[in-house]
Amino acid sequence: MSEKKIKTDALIIGAGPCGLFQVFELGLLGIDSVLIDSLPTIGGQCTELYPDKPIYDIPGIPVCTGEELIENLSKQIEPFSPKIILGDEVTELKKSNDSFELETQKGTTISAKTVFIAGGVGSFQPRKIRLKGIDDFEDKWLHYRVKDKKSFYGKKIIIAGGGDSALDWAIDYAESNDHQENGGTVSLIHRRDEYRGAESSVQTIKSFAESNRINLYENSKISGFEVNADNSFKLAIDADGDELSLNGDVLLVFFGLSPKLGPIADWGLGITKKSVSVDTESYQTNIPGIFAIGDISDYPGKKKLILSGFHEAALAAFAAKAIITPGKKVSLQYTTTSPLLKERLGVSEK
Repeated sequence: MSEKKIKTDALIIGAGPCGLFQVFELGLLGIDSVLIDSLPTIGGQCTELYPDKPIYDIPGIPVCTGEELIENLSKQIEPFSPKIILGDEVTELKKSNDSFELETQKGTTISAKTVFIAGGVGSFQPRKIRLKGIDDFEDKWLHYRVKDKKSFYGKKIIIAGGGDSALDWAIDYAESNDHQENGGTVSLIHRRDEYRGAESSVQTIKSFAESNRINLYENSKISGFEVNADNSFKLAIDADGDELSLNGDVLLVFFGLSPKLGPIADWGLGITKKSVSVDTESYQTNIPGIFAIGDISDYPGKKKLILSGFHEAALAAFAAKAIITPGKKVSLQYTTTSPLLKERLGVSEK
């Protein structure tokens, strides 16, 4: 496979809400950018962990779901047409004259004048179920995320886990008329009788179990997996010492995500407890030209909030502009009045 080469003013690592907003802030300043994420879709934790859960603390938006926030941010950056690379990860970084040379896992070379680490808690992968041979059935019967919830309507869904994702999806399918009316069922398997999810969700699960809307197996774990002749499967379950058998069509496993700093841990950055240290004037790291924003950045008084990451992205963009166009004054303009910003946004004067 021939290597791809990309040249850009700014490379943003992480396509969560803060990474997307970084594209916007850079775009307002006339800075082109490339966005890369190890996940197959944009959105980061908003998409992976709480796509349907309400968010109440985004300024000017009384309530929106994680999915809606990502959709709006995606629309907001459309005028700047960033190149987006998904399902790939930056593995190497080295300084070369006035730019950084970066290599990705899939062989792409990126030359960037500035680098923005917006990777949330770092790259993360789902914690997989430990059962011999079950990996062979991933994406057929076994799934670690729901790509299209309607594709599972009417099926016997078995969910394993005790956190928010497991509880939320169990409730979602149990409440779905389309799922129930087509003969669908929901079973939840959890290794304990205490949960990591929201208490309100736990109470809903308990209530649904009492009314037989959910089959609940607590203090239980999956001990075997076998494919049936009718293209369904059979799980062996160790239920508090008793061996049970459960047939299903879909196995959704939500054991949480395993965050890893990954290769950035070897780039010489100042790192404290899996976070990257920055100054609060520019959110620049100890390496000039490399910035860190969002949950992965660390400084005194840091609060891991989406709105904090948006503030960090704005200041980091202005600092990057000074690096990309040295010697030129970086003036503050407002989208309400600036003809230049309106032109960049593709909006007409009124």
